[in-house]
Amino acid sequence: MPDLSQIVKAYDVRGVVPDQWDESLAELFGAAFARVTDADAIVVGHDMRPSSPGLARAFARGAASLGVDVTEIGLCSTDQLYFASGYLNLPGAMFTASHNPARYNGIKMCRAGAAPIGQDSGLAEIRALVEEWAEGGAPEPAAEAGTITQRDVLDDYAAHLRSLVDLTAIRPLKVVVDAGNGMGGHTVPTVFEGLPLELDALYFELDGTFPNHEANPLDPKNIVDLQARVRETGADIGLAFDGDADRCFVVDGSGEPVSPSAITALVASRELAKHPGGTVIHNCITSWSVPEVVKENGGTPVRTRVGHSFIKAEMARSGAIFGGEHSAHYYFRDFWNADTGMLAALHVLAALGGQQGPLSDLVAQYDRYAASGEINSTVDDQAGRMEAVKAAYERREGTELDELDGLTVTTPDWWFNLRPSNTEPLLRLNVEARDEETAAEVRDEVLSIVRA
Repeated sequence: MPDLSQIVKAYDVRGVVPDQWDESLAELFGAAFARVTDADAIVVGHDMRPSSPGLARAFARGAASLGVDVTEIGLCSTDQLYFASGYLNLPGAMFTASHNPARYNGIKMCRAGAAPIGQDSGLAEIRALVEEWAEGGAPEPAAEAGTITQRDVLDDYAAHLRSLVDLTAIRPLKVVVDAGNGMGGHTVPTVFEGLPLELDALYFELDGTFPNHEANPLDPKNIVDLQARVRETGADIGLAFDGDADRCFVVDGSGEPVSPSAITALVASRELAKHPGGTVIHNCITSWSVPEVVKENGGTPVRTRVGHSFIKAEMARSGAIFGGEHSAHYYFRDFWNADTGMLAALHVLAALGGQQGPLSDLVAQYDRYAASGEINSTVDDQAGRMEAVKAAYERREGTELDELDGLTVTTPDWWFNLRPSNTEPLLRLNVEARDEETAAEVRDEVLSIVRA
């Protein structure tokens, strides 16, 4: 029997194909997804990985065997699958391993309207059914199998995004986009079509073996080509998408990365102009600048734990108009509370094209503090090292501690957050301060305790 504990994560299914899972298991996941969502119909999409079409079709067969009608949208980005789930009001499944290496694949699942499925909202039940059926045989098929039909929603997805951000009146912009051989190469040409944008396409060939670089722009080495192309061509902006194109990273006209916190603040100000007085979600490791900008623009900031299931749940609870994370996930009420890097990119292009200055000048007002970036430390005893850090700061005058997500220590001049990884023996540190020197001092002090 397969060890599902290795592939069923907190928010999705992910593992090596065929070592950890294969099409026979995907078929059981399809049947379990149909059973747990109690749906009459579902929508299924997949990315460009070599194993994706077969896994997606097996999942569709499993769902159809229980009498569920399946709409296959074929090649798509993850946010395009979320669009289909919202637009068609159907539960959805996306076959992708995002930025993981080529031999990995996975399933991101949602209920109708792109509502998230995680361990506490259906994934545990799906896993239990798959384990039961893998051990004792497949589920009893329905008297009449469901249908499997194909539908292309790319044009509808692009039209919906363009309806949310007006780019028609902006000045012409030269935009370099690095798709990393991922799904941005599929979605960007259609979304950008007809807009006043000169597109310089890097690695748009769909290739799930990632021949040029990993499709993970969070790692600085994977945006080197984008930075160089922006500098050598004099482009106005560079955009980099991850493998399933749900996250978007930005570099300015000098090729310098723009922090996702600054993008969050910029987009928040634009969304608040459309929805005055709205609530904006940010996780506990975004910059101080995010809640400041939200308040300055008449909104209400709400701080949450890191992770899309927490963000989406809080957005649904509070009716928030927008949410952003340090990892370049951006969530929109106008997009069924789901995350879409493409919509965030359109907001940045609209803001840049709506004025004459360079992007660096535009984002300077949103990038107010010195940050360490996320620093990972491998430790044998996560809990023990966390307690040691807590003990070092809890009695220090002028500090405030909270444990919303890991440990956050705040003073008037700096803050840091230390969080354990859920999947690896790591502690993740983020530091922010009013100047670079202080940020470095705090970083080094915390790391000296963590790595003692």
